[in-house]
Amino acid sequence: MTQLKSDTVPRTEIDSVCTLRQVRKHYFKPDGSILVEALRGVDLEVPRGQYVAIMGPSGSGKSTLMNVLGCLDQPTHGDYLLDGRNVAQLSDQELSIYRGQKIGFIFQAFNLISQLRIEENIEVPLFYQGVPKRKRVARAVEKLTLVGLEDRIGHRPSELSGGQQQRVAIARALAADPVILMADEPTGNLDSTTGLSILDIFDDLHAKGMTILLVTHDERIAERCQRVIRIRDGLIEKDEWK
Repeated sequence: MTQLKSDTVPRTEIDSVCTLRQVRKHYFKPDGSILVEALRGVDLEVPRGQYVAIMGPSGSGKSTLMNVLGCLDQPTHGDYLLDGRNVAQLSDQELSIYRGQKIGFIFQAFNLISQLRIEENIEVPLFYQGVPKRKRVARAVEKLTLVGLEDRIGHRPSELSGGQQQRVAIARALAADPVILMADEPTGNLDSTTGLSILDIFDDLHAKGMTILLVTHDERIAERCQRVIRIRDGLIEKDEWK
């Protein structure tokens, strides 16, 4: 495939947040031979503001696809344009910085720092981006208010329910005003009622224009999304738009 001459595309030509072009991801044995071909030439466009579910059986490549889209791993071959920049060409340090600016992550296990108050948890990614303390504090309050936890400021994660902790995780993911939210089984550790309340937050964020991409095994969650991408054997098997 012809390589891009630049790692950026003029803003006027961009109509998507994520663009994959013939992306392959190989994992290698110590002798250099291919152990697993996890992605086998994936083409994908995610328009701005779309709500997308990624589904697939164990070993299908969905986790690898999410890792590539989330800039946690780089493709072996192909191009990945995130908000107009070809991140497949970035160094690890450049990739880490760009990821922090553009992507908000939400995990099944919350991944909050237990020793910190919830507002301090939200400030952590902003600290690493060099945001001044006063702005970090204001942003933390703003995002906690957005997810309905302004009355829990000053509390530590252990003093909150599972659903409240996931709301803190969402607030933290939104702290840097990312262009896309990526969630990995975000309701997997929650009871059904609490899980629905978290999905309601996603619905509200999407209604406000946020691009959301989540991995799920639950068809009921996928039904709430605009688009369902089904992965099998490292390829997109189905791409269902509503």
